[in-house]
Amino acid sequence: MKVVRMDEVMKEPFENPIFTGSNVTKQILFPESHDFTANVVNFGKGVRNKFHAHESEQILIVTYGRGVVATESEERIVTTGDIILIPAGEKHRHGATKDSDFSHIFITKGEPKTKQLGD
Repeated sequence: MKVVRMDEVMKEPFENPIFTGSNVTKQILFPESHDFTANVVNFGKGVRNKFHAHESEQILIVTYGRGVVATESEERIVTTGDIILIPAGEKHRHGATKDSDFSHIFITKGEPKTKQLGD
């Protein structure tokens, strides 16, 4: 068994063209896991990712702030404590609202295989 505290895991810059801005960091929670990827992603105000999809389901657990989670047909404001299940292959985006920083834990099966699908 391994126990980690999010506030003790180092934040590192998370640079990727999928983001609409550069104020994004990640915290890798369990790099030794063979079955899951579990990271904290921290978005600065107004930063989000572009529409994309994953080959496996994705779970988002909101840990801080206010954010937006959207599909092609729905957009929801989410806050601390909300948990979102995104089905495999569903085109979606998520990130901070214009007036709040935003953090979530994301969990996917294996290495996240993300396919960007536009802005």
